[in-house]
Amino acid sequence: MGKSAEKPVSTARPGRAKGSFSTKRALVVLGVLVLVVLLDFFLKDIVPDSSVRQLLMLAACNVLVALSLNVINGMAGQFSIGHAGFIGIGAYTSAVLASNMHQSFGGGDPSFARSFVVVPLCLLASACMAGLFGFLVGLPSLRLRGDYLAIVTLGFAEIFRLVIATAQADTGKGNGIFTKIAAALSSLGGQNGYQGVNNAGVPLYAGPFWVFGLAALIGVVAWRIKFSGWGRALRALREDEIAAAAVGVDPTRYKVTSFVIAAAGGGIAGGLMALMRDGLGIVNPDNFNFQTSFDAITMVILGGSGSVTGSAIGGIFITFTVKAIELLQGSSVVQDLRHSAEWLDLNALRMIIYAMVLIALMVLRPEGMLGERELFSKKRKKPEGPANAGGSSKASSSAEGEGDGKAKAGVEAPTGTGG
Repeated sequence: MGKSAEKPVSTARPGRAKGSFSTKRALVVLGVLVLVVLLDFFLKDIVPDSSVRQLLMLAACNVLVALSLNVINGMAGQFSIGHAGFIGIGAYTSAVLASNMHQSFGGGDPSFARSFVVVPLCLLASACMAGLFGFLVGLPSLRLRGDYLAIVTLGFAEIFRLVIATAQADTGKGNGIFTKIAAALSSLGGQNGYQGVNNAGVPLYAGPFWVFGLAALIGVVAWRIKFSGWGRALRALREDEIAAAAVGVDPTRYKVTSFVIAAAGGGIAGGLMALMRDGLGIVNPDNFNFQTSFDAITMVILGGSGSVTGSAIGGIFITFTVKAIELLQGSSVVQDLRHSAEWLDLNALRMIIYAMVLIALMVLRPEGMLGERELFSKKRKKPEGPANAGGSSKASSSAEGEGDGKAKAGVEAPTGTGG
């Protein structure tokens, strides 16, 4: 009676100093922004060789490709091998729109100031167009999975490439919808590729500011998606769709949305490739064949399916590997060997090399270099309190803790996409 009541032990997670954290975040964003602006003006002085600059920006674009494919193949557990189709749709959309906008501006050299109008509009159109096709392709994923879904996505990518490559204008006098579609498709240049209005070349507005800046931005978005309620729901569907649906995760909504997001990301990557400074100024359908899709899959699997940082590493690694093979093919040693072995074509053998690497990964490290882990994730300490001290309850292992991504079927259904 005389004893004072014991003060209950708080099990709440210690708060974070919001002011200092927000300041740090703002400083990081400002630093990245200043860096990419400086790169846009001075990268040519730092790296005089245009082929090296092109390689660096291509690596950043391939990071976007890997990050977008990781949403559907890594987080959602679907098996799409037609990502080249979405990249191609984005590339052609941006190339056509940028060429017409450039002509309406009076031509001339693509300026940095003008790029703030051209690039955002082109990439937005690319994302919307690719996302629309992603929605249409994603609908069959509700009933298909595994090899069957892979066949559907591969068929979509090949149909897109062949339609663009073989389209011919109808020379008849018809004025129907199909005649207009045929005329529009044939204006894309067919097998020769699209070279802009009046074959003047696609204007290359996307400099280092846009390429590296968007790679960093979409990397952050992919990170937030993974550790959000929406990302946990995707991983729950991947582990056990029936159990996830039983706790309120809607498979239809999450599967189709993941296809749309992955396709939109691929469209943005394709748009950047088409407008990339130091590029060729031409968009060719052969750039979006099965080899492109296979490269994208290899990036994700090599780095770690489900890992954001792993996918980025895979994208960079494959880009430089392809370039190394091209340089090796042109070396004097290989050229001398080709005199006695004409079949020696390392570029053609790239698929075999990739297949051998993937087989080795399946045997030695099936989860890839990082698995689902992230390079910069931190373990969250368990809160001290009676629950942990007495050992009466276990802390549930969630994907947000270590980034392992093993979503439990019994978790509560997420109610939003916030991280």
